[in-house]
Amino acid sequence: MALSGIEIYKLLPQTNCKDCEFPTCLAFAMKLAAKQVELSACPHVSEESKARLAESAEPPVRLIEIKANGNSIQAGNEIALFRHEKTFYHKPGLFVRLRDDMESAALIGVVRAVDAYRVGYVGMDLTVDGFAVEACRGDKEAFAETVASVRQNTRRPLILMSRDAAMIAAGLRAIDGENPLLYAADETNWEAMTELAAEHKAPLAVVAPTLEGLADLTQKAKDKGVMDLVIDPAARDFSESLARATQIRRLAIKHNFRPLGFPLIAFPGECDDLVKEAMLAAQAIAKYAGFIVLDHFSAEAFYPLLALRENIYTDPQKPIQVQPGLYEFNNPTPESPVLVTTNFSITYFSVANEVESSGMPAWLVVADAEGMSVLTAWAAGKFDAERIAKDVKRFEVAGKVTRRRIVLPGQVAVLSGELEEELPDWEVKVGPREAVDLPAYMKQVLL
Repeated sequence: MALSGIEIYKLLPQTNCKDCEFPTCLAFAMKLAAKQVELSACPHVSEESKARLAESAEPPVRLIEIKANGNSIQAGNEIALFRHEKTFYHKPGLFVRLRDDMESAALIGVVRAVDAYRVGYVGMDLTVDGFAVEACRGDKEAFAETVASVRQNTRRPLILMSRDAAMIAAGLRAIDGENPLLYAADETNWEAMTELAAEHKAPLAVVAPTLEGLADLTQKAKDKGVMDLVIDPAARDFSESLARATQIRRLAIKHNFRPLGFPLIAFPGECDDLVKEAMLAAQAIAKYAGFIVLDHFSAEAFYPLLALRENIYTDPQKPIQVQPGLYEFNNPTPESPVLVTTNFSITYFSVANEVESSGMPAWLVVADAEGMSVLTAWAAGKFDAERIAKDVKRFEVAGKVTRRRIVLPGQVAVLSGELEEELPDWEVKVGPREAVDLPAYMKQVLL
């Protein structure tokens, strides 16, 4: 049973030393009870107290990791139901399912296409995380050969799928020394599957159609020494998937119900409808899957899912930022104009993509606006004439150009007069309000 804040406080040193960065031991105890800090933040807690506090210090959703060849994907360790309460920490892994009854050339083609897939998004390369290999032929040798073939063509983490422990064992022999996720243990095979997971120190997925059944299976697995578990609620439609995922997450976080304190796995591709598969995958990303297995791969389907995942698993209190500085586009010369924007990633890449696609040379001053967009930063006093002028001088822009033209975003045209006072040797122009209009503006006004 989890301890209350007061009970935790009684086990702490009670010195109020502030080494944990909280003003008092009581404040730290309350945060520890709420799963918002780790016990390791207190350097003075006794070994005896550590043992008694272990359960309260443990995150409500266990961290599970699938590793392979230096690559890994983690899920779990979450402490919040809603992103606005506290950021979500471990992005769900996106996997593509392969079957051992696929023709060899087709299977390898999918593996290579998925493995090579990369898409740029606000300065990050987004990729698919791994593959789930399913035994469909009932032939252990065929399954092992398929697993080996997949491993020869990718270094990404794997999920091995079969309800037959002997089949899974054959797949494990093909990737000896790895720790893939094993799927799945149910009421009929849990003993053999838990023994296999324990032997190979691999995480194990359990599947049952009820919450009671899931809790019973996780407890049985834990009694056998298998602690790294993943839960499949066996729901495949929109309403039931959402309801069960929410119930499991709420029981784990709000009620500290340990038998369900594990990441979820979802299978949106089992609906046999490409559009519905993408929609179910989007729902699973938001609520609350840790691993998501899709049956179909296409760039147009995966890009929005990857972008959605980044948005949900970005700290809402810490906007994605780029490094402030002076950036060059299309080999600018001393005659080229100087544009200005903020260091909010989406703003920067919107402007950068349009300037680059215009083909016209330009300099771009990315001002330090603490990761805010243009209007937000201006309203917050983080993007004004004084700050822009300061960054123009800090990045030594005047030394790069002979024709001193600087272009403000159209949304902050009101700053033009003030910027002329801050930069009296510069010609201040007001650009368009939207980045998409930059190419036409540059060709019509700045040539």
